[in-house]
Amino acid sequence: MRRLHACLGAATAVGLAAVGTTALVAGSASGATAQLSNRWYAAAPYLMPLDNDPPDAAGIMDATGLKAFQLAFILAPNGGGCSPTWDGTASVSSDTAVKSVIDTIRAKGGDVSVSIGGYGGTKLGQACSDPAATAAAYQQVITKYGLHAIDFDLEEPEYENTAAIHNEIGAAKILQQNNPGLYVSVTTAGTADGTGWFGKQMLLEAKSQGFTPNNFSIMPFDGGFNGAASQTSALTKFNQVLQSTFGWDEATAYAHEGFSGMNGRSDTGEMFYQSDFQTVLDFATTHNMDRFTFWSLNRDRQCSPPDNGGRTSGTCSSVPQNSWDFAKFSVKFAGATPPTTPPTTTPPTSSSPTPPSTECKPAWNASTAYTGGSEVSYNKHNWKAKWWTQNEVPGASQWGPWQDEGAC
Repeated sequence: MRRLHACLGAATAVGLAAVGTTALVAGSASGATAQLSNRWYAAAPYLMPLDNDPPDAAGIMDATGLKAFQLAFILAPNGGGCSPTWDGTASVSSDTAVKSVIDTIRAKGGDVSVSIGGYGGTKLGQACSDPAATAAAYQQVITKYGLHAIDFDLEEPEYENTAAIHNEIGAAKILQQNNPGLYVSVTTAGTADGTGWFGKQMLLEAKSQGFTPNNFSIMPFDGGFNGAASQTSALTKFNQVLQSTFGWDEATAYAHEGFSGMNGRSDTGEMFYQSDFQTVLDFATTHNMDRFTFWSLNRDRQCSPPDNGGRTSGTCSSVPQNSWDFAKFSVKFAGATPPTTPPTTTPPTSSSPTPPSTECKPAWNASTAYTGGSEVSYNKHNWKAKWWTQNEVPGASQWGPWQDEGAC
């Protein structure tokens, strides 16, 4: 279910992240590096450094304030074997190209996580003999790049392979134990019910091995989704799956839950705009979710010429946007404020700005179902719905679905 790689001849993706700060001293060819707050790894959007017309990471950092990147993808060699490669073709042991990207990011005060797995190619969990051998292959990546964070993207077709999932989950547990402070997340497919049968089997495998990552993230796209309301509904259902699987209460489940979206037009033609990202971001922050990321920075720019959603591309979003619009949502999730971009034209000065309207919106009705972005009035204030809601009184809770837009 992830991201244009079968048709584009590349690999696929993963995620990672978290909340809090831990310390990890890792020896590497790149040298030990200072770790960012885990919240930055939780917000790191995907970047393919060797494919899909890679954008300049330093330029994105300057334009948005972004500090962390999720580099994709680590796979088994296309020719077979249990050793890590980028996209199945470039050996990690001899890599200099990706290392150069990482060094550039770190020189500007940022850092990276590395994605392993994804939709395309052969995964190390399929190629290696057991969890220990799988972990040893991934440890080469951690050591080479001095990583503080790593993610396991477990999806089709690998997550249909019981032995492969056993190896991946076992490897994740070993890496977590052998690298104190390493942030580990697991990403899998999203469905209207949260995740599908294979995703639920993967969670049961983690439970059986006694493995708890920093988060389990779902990808609510490429599965019949339609905008933010369907995504927040899936996140709610996935929270319930986590509760029932691990015996967590709702708050604990949200603290171990993540979102990995797709900006613009998805592989199956679903459309996700900036407003959808804002709605899901509001949901994630108000529920204290652990992760908010997206696929991908390679796509975080308008197509040229604009195609108004007519095709899915690995190098542009197919929606109207300024470059790096979607990256700014990651920056917001990390708790920073993106820099203000100067206007491209001088605003007119011949008239005074129009003050915001104080007219009351239609009155809130307890029996009406409201979607994200709906506006109502209640108790002489206007309110805007952050996500789908019904019979929840505006202002009843600071963590509720309604955002106060001021008196009317």
